[in-house]
Amino acid sequence: MDPICAVLGCAPSTYWAVKRREAEPSARAVRDEWLKKEIRRVWEGPGRRVYGARKVWTHLNREGVEVARCTVERLMRELGVAGVCASRKRPRTTVPGADRPGDLLERDFTADAPDRRWVADITYVDTAAGWVYAAFVQDLFSRAIVGWQVADHLGAELALDALEMGVWSRGGIDDGLVHHSDRGVQYTAIRYAERLDQLGAARSVGSKGDSFDNAAAESLNSLYKKELIDFHGGWSNVMDVTIATMEWVAWYNTERIHSYCGNIPPRE
Repeated sequence: MDPICAVLGCAPSTYWAVKRREAEPSARAVRDEWLKKEIRRVWEGPGRRVYGARKVWTHLNREGVEVARCTVERLMRELGVAGVCASRKRPRTTVPGADRPGDLLERDFTADAPDRRWVADITYVDTAAGWVYAAFVQDLFSRAIVGWQVADHLGAELALDALEMGVWSRGGIDDGLVHHSDRGVQYTAIRYAERLDQLGAARSVGSKGDSFDNAAAESLNSLYKKELIDFHGGWSNVMDVTIATMEWVAWYNTERIHSYCGNIPPRE
């Protein structure tokens, strides 16, 4: 070996030190390999392939695995896994000239108790059978999805069904609820307004053409699109989307960690 080292221009001791490191990995290398297995386990869990480094890191910490976020980022790069990114914004589904009540939230998307403030919105899904639409109602206190509905039309029934699910899932609501939406015709329809009046809920609608006035609902739509619709793709029809949405909502409410909630699921 000495002649070879002489040709390579290195000391024999250097060569053997390198060989020992190869034969006996460092403590960091051993831990990295273990962490990679844990990272892949978390990332490949139900619904978690959408997780980026921050959520994987948070999930590991919730399980008692002490690791730096930068380490998770580095190892995820080495593993070639990553979260999903938001897609481009959806097209407008509102009517600029529709009559509307005032904006009672004024971009304050917080609540001091459950069922004090709900936000509602509709998004779209492209399927082989044509456009499908998903309506959601979200409680701003915990960010839980209290009601949802999927249909192949944009009629008022779509939004109403999501609202009714919210009322049912909460066992009814008390007076004092503020219901906030954009100015879509589904939410400004007489039938929808009458139902909110029956529930004793105050109507609140954002201003014309400003998505920031319903930012919480827009954020939920974005999550739904990037974590389910765009991530899986290849949707066949309304039933296909309905089943997947039901499963995603259950996962979102009970398992998905949410930064707004202090990195716990909404139902916790």
